[in-house]
This record gives sequence, C-alpha cells and structure tokens, in this order.
Amino acid sequence: MKILYAIQGTGNGHLARAEDIIPILKQYGDLDLFVSGAQADIKLAYPVKYKSKGLSFYFGKSGGIDFVKTFRHNSSKEVYKEIKKFPVEKYDLVINDFEPVTAWACRKRDIPCVGLSHQSSLLSPKVPKPKKIDPVGEWVLHNYAPVDSYVSFHFNRYDKNMFTPVIREAVRKAKNETKDHYTVYLPSYDDKKLVPLLAKINNVRWHIFSKHAKKPYHVGKLSVYPVNKDEFAASMTSSRGVLCGAGFETPAEALYLGKKLLVVPMKSQLEQHYNAASLKQLGVPVLKKMKKKSIEKIIEWIDTDAHVSVDYKDITAEAVEMAVAMGTRKIGKQ
Repeated sequence: MKILYAIQGTGNGHLARAEDIIPILKQYGDLDLFVSGAQADIKLAYPVKYKSKGLSFYFGKSGGIDFVKTFRHNSSKEVYKEIKKFPVEKYDLVINDFEPVTAWACRKRDIPCVGLSHQSSLLSPKVPKPKKIDPVGEWVLHNYAPVDSYVSFHFNRYDKNMFTPVIREAVRKAKNETKDHYTVYLPSYDDKKLVPLLAKINNVRWHIFSKHAKKPYHVGKLSVYPVNKDEFAASMTSSRGVLCGAGFETPAEALYLGKKLLVVPMKSQLEQHYNAASLKQLGVPVLKKMKKKSIEKIIEWIDTDAHVSVDYKDITAEAVEMAVAMGTRKIGKQ
C-alpha cells in the first residue's frame, strides 16, 4: 500500500509528533511525506518528498496572529493550483495532520483521507468549549482540512476515536529532574516584550525560547534562546515549571513530566482557547495575556505547588493502527 503522510508545518507541534508517528506508519506500506506551512523551527529527521507554503498563520509579537503578514504571504490562487496539481491519486491512502492541500485534493478526487490530529478532536461536541465561540474560527476548524474520518488527540479521552497525547520518545526517555529555572515558550510574543516583564519578578531564573531571537543572550537571571527542539526538551525536563501558549504538544509534555504549568492562549486562535478550556478543567491556571497586571498571577503560580496528575500511556501505535484501519475500510468499499 502506498501511503502519504501530510503534516501541517505551522508551529512545531505537528512535526514533533510526526517524529514518533512516521516509523509506525512505515510498517503499513511505502510512505512518503508532505509538509506544508512556513512557521516551523524544527526539521524532520526523515526525507520529505513534497514541501509547500500551504496556508500558514504567522505569529505576531504581542500575543496573537500577525494578520497582515498572514494575508500578505498566503495566496488563495497558489493554494488552489497546488490542490489541483498535487498527485494524491498516486496513493492508496492519505493520513492527514490538519494539512489543507492534500485534504482538499483527496476530497476532489475521492482518495481515502483520514485525519490524525489534535484539531480533529475539537469537532466533537463532548470536548470542553471556551465561553466565547468565534464563528469564523469554527468555520476554519470544520473546513480548513476536511477529511473522511478521523482519529484525534486531546488532553483527555472525551470521545470515541480520541486518544491522550502522543508524548515524544525523547521526552519519555529523558531524565526528569527539577533545577532552579522555569521554561518559557510563547511564540506569539517577542522576547523583547517578555524579558522586561519577567525581569520584574525577583530571584527567578527563566529560560525563554523565542521564535524572534536569532542568537542566545542573557539579561540577569533571564536566558533567551532561539527555538531548538533538543535544547528546549532539556530545559523543560529539568525545569521547575513551564509557562507557554495553550497549544497542544508543549502543555501535554509538561503535564506528562509532572511540571507546574501556566498557559497563555493566543489571541484570535480558537484552537488555543479550546485547549485552555480543557486545561482549566484539569486544574491548570490560564492567563489571558502577558502584561504588567499579569505579574501578580505569575508570582502566585510560582509560589504554589499546583501540579496536575495525568496518566499518558504510549498510545501512538494504537492510534496509527486505528487511522490506517479506517482508510483501509474505505479502500475496500471503492
């Protein structure tokens, strides 16, 4: 069987998860990889046959999406051409991690396409929802990368075909210890905004991983680093706690490691507000934004011992098996 694994490349979480999924998918047939998106800082350790800018959201520097840059760098005509030209007919099955080009190409040519993503979980009526629902964001969730059927991941198994998070093998095998620093990953904030803010908290050491920093630098007890998956993993696994966006992979790994967690959902990013609702239900504190008024809440978080207990077993092989089985059933009906 010829399989295409199509991965969303906006942000790092999809690619980090793919590192563990790829070896398992290879057991089911000849596997090719496609990555679309332009905002990832990490590269796969496997050869990628197809690459595309796709439809990318660009991170801003003040807690949200840079909409001007997003619209400037996305061309609907180019994406439509890619959808029309992409050779999905060469494959028996497409496994799709919220990737729009192949999802729409499969729909137009009736190629089996199964979702294997966190975003798919948000389609379930059983997941915790944010207080305010953005109709545009809801439309995007349902139509950005449509699939025939899906297997999904979330912080809890809220529904059928839903699994707890894929925790990277590197994180599972890492030495989990507690040193004197806190790890920060807030990709929609400029480090130039974070450094003066966090510096106001006395006697706390911070490791800030920034999409906007070109090289490491240090200011007092604050260290700023460009994003690197191995250095970030080393910092997180030895941290006292993790301050990050309300994405999926980083909070999931922090919970798995038993780290104190504080999340700040991106503005105008509905998925992160869904995630924040789920994390809040688990007992994780949520900040609306990073500003001077937030310092008191950050200090309160530092001074408490509010760990959340989870049981994230290794479910990767089980989830992949279910996704492939779904696609195989559709192949048999054709």
